[in-house]
Amino acid sequence: MKKSEYEKARQEVLCLYDRAGIVLREDEKEELEVADFGLGDYEHIGLACVIYVNTQRCCGKEMALLPGQTCPEHRHAPIPDISYEGKEETFRCRYGTCYVYISGEETLNPACSRPKGREKYYTAGHEVILKPGMQLTLKPNTLHWFQAGVEGAVVSEFSTRSIDECDIFTDPEIVRIPVIDE
Repeated sequence: MKKSEYEKARQEVLCLYDRAGIVLREDEKEELEVADFGLGDYEHIGLACVIYVNTQRCCGKEMALLPGQTCPEHRHAPIPDISYEGKEETFRCRYGTCYVYISGEETLNPACSRPKGREKYYTAGHEVILKPGMQLTLKPNTLHWFQAGVEGAVVSEFSTRSIDECDIFTDPEIVRIPVIDE
């Protein structure tokens, strides 16, 4: 992602947080992570987040998705070498609508479409709809992806320790840690 694209996305996300009534400190605004997952299609596949806390025991984040934007399918698997059981996470919708897709019985006529050209990398098809105040807890190693509705979405994540660089994505082209080019 180019620095100019990052700055544009950052401003859009900060506006989304404002609409959701999420108050961020200046240092949190500066540390905002904007990820295009190395695909160069941030408008359709991407995620922004602010990490409030991430210790050995717990993590708290504020995630933002622009209208129709998708966080790609992934899971948080155990890592035996470091005694990591995988991440258990609870999503709580704060603003907009967030459609979460997990393994299970395929939802007939889901609200969202898989991103064009990458459909084969979105295998979980059981739809869970989160509106403000609703939440969903996912056990470690649960395959999932999610997409914002037409107004975008802000979702709080409460979880066990997060090791984002170890997330396992279905799409082999995904690069989890953002790279910002000049």
